[in-house]
Amino acid sequence: MKTISANVGFGALCGLLLLAGAQAADPNSPAGKWKTIDDKSGKPKSIVQITENNGVLTGKIVGLLEGATEQTCSKCEGELKDKPLVGMRILWDLKKEGAEWVDGKIFNPADGGTYASKAKLIDGGKTLEVTGKWLFFSKQQKWQRVD
Repeated sequence: MKTISANVGFGALCGLLLLAGAQAADPNSPAGKWKTIDDKSGKPKSIVQITENNGVLTGKIVGLLEGATEQTCSKCEGELKDKPLVGMRILWDLKKEGAEWVDGKIFNPADGGTYASKAKLIDGGKTLEVTGKWLFFSKQQKWQRVD
């Protein structure tokens, strides 16, 4: 009997751990996986994993989708030149201020440039509005949450 109850207890614990891991993403936090959309084609391009540590967001490319034309950073300079895009950090130092994350940086492998950045959750946390800015010019993308 002790063996059976120990196995049931272990099974229940495993079930709880699986259930906890399968919970939906927090709609109030950008932490999680996001599908980026190509500006020119309008097609999904990559998956970015955003993590939050002490209220600061960081994001890196964790996957390239079928429509991605580049596998490496051909437009990059220095140590990033021709490095694989998967694993590359493209978003960092965003800090929460009200309903937005601000004062961060975003790296665009398509042109090798780094820009000031901010982000805001919209559509009940299903979309992340990401803005990159250089001088008076800004560009906005809407990333889609990956469940």
